[in-house]
Amino acid sequence: MIQEAASAAAAPVGNANAQALQQVGASHFLHEILTHPLEHAIDFIVLIVLVVMSVSSWYFIIAIAIRNALIRSRMDKVIQKFWDTPSAQDAVRVMEKQPRSEPFSKIALEAASAAAHHQRHEGSRMVEALNRSEFVDRALRQAVDRESRNLEGGLTLLATVGSAAVFVGLLGTVMGIYYALINLGASGESSISAVAGPVGQALIMTAIGLFAAIPAVIAYNAYSRANRVTIAHFDEFAHDLHDFFATGARIESASSSASARPAAAVTPPPAAKK
Repeated sequence: MIQEAASAAAAPVGNANAQALQQVGASHFLHEILTHPLEHAIDFIVLIVLVVMSVSSWYFIIAIAIRNALIRSRMDKVIQKFWDTPSAQDAVRVMEKQPRSEPFSKIALEAASAAAHHQRHEGSRMVEALNRSEFVDRALRQAVDRESRNLEGGLTLLATVGSAAVFVGLLGTVMGIYYALINLGASGESSISAVAGPVGQALIMTAIGLFAAIPAVIAYNAYSRANRVTIAHFDEFAHDLHDFFATGARIESASSSASARPAAAVTPPPAAKK
């Protein structure tokens, strides 16, 4: 008899706890935000900000991955085409046919344009102030800096999302705990039903913040490393271009000794089309 009475008394409590735990889910959280927008205005704003952060970071993660893959796949082919072309004039024409987003061809065209511009103005005060080597070096530095800046597109957003999304999610966590305390005070009893919904909200906000931040941080570190490698290739190619357009011959290193170069270009190529 006593056991039956205890079981009968515990059954409503168990059912109440089970119903309360259902409020921890995401569906209940979204229902509360949509049905009571004024009471959950801060939660709604935090949720929208986190969703925007996550979507924008994933967009740049995919876009930068595609861009870097295209650059790396074309890099060796473009450089090899330049050095394998019989003459500098033909090499410039080959570079002009490359896609507009291809950085190595742009660097080569800048060097060719600078060399041709310097030759056209021989005898002028500009040529007296800067010899061909200095003029080509200046153009190459500007080209490398420009293409390096282009590689950084999107990294600032990834860094911002990676560092700020966790704290935005933490704001939602704090609000969830705050609502839980308010419910405890209003109900006058420490029951699961009073805190289940707000605690679930806090956990969901934390999870969304982490989901937005972790991929952004990983992608930022990976792409920063990839950009450093690509910029090193920019510098290496620019040094070879400087030697070629300033002296008429490429000074080959051990890593590039097997590469062919255009036939000796005593005169620089015509100005490249911008």
